[in-house]
Amino acid sequence: MNLTNELARQRNRDAAERTLMAWIRTCLSLISFGFGLDKIIAAINNRGRGGGHAEMSVRLVALGFVITGVLALATATLQHNRDLRLIRSDDFLYRSKPSIATATAVVITLIGVMAMVILILGALAT
Repeated sequence: MNLTNELARQRNRDAAERTLMAWIRTCLSLISFGFGLDKIIAAINNRGRGGGHAEMSVRLVALGFVITGVLALATATLQHNRDLRLIRSDDFLYRSKPSIATATAVVITLIGVMAMVILILGALAT
């Protein structure tokens, strides 16, 4: 095996590791935000100020963040393992693959739109 090729493979493995670590941070943020949002609403409700409709809508948004974080992390882990397998192979060729970042951004946008609709409907109801 050629030293230049092996060094290139090592750089690719290192880049794959950094990418996975970035996904772990992003997904942990999504999961933590969703969990924290739910706990804040629970604390407010324990003080007797919460409304049933508002609680359920916030819980749905919080659940959306947690689910998005979990699914994105699972997908990023699978993609990382595929990338490592490709790097190990002797006939490594760059192949275009679906973007986890784009899919996550679309889902977060949908969660944001859902939250906006809930807020608008809540404001119109009062």
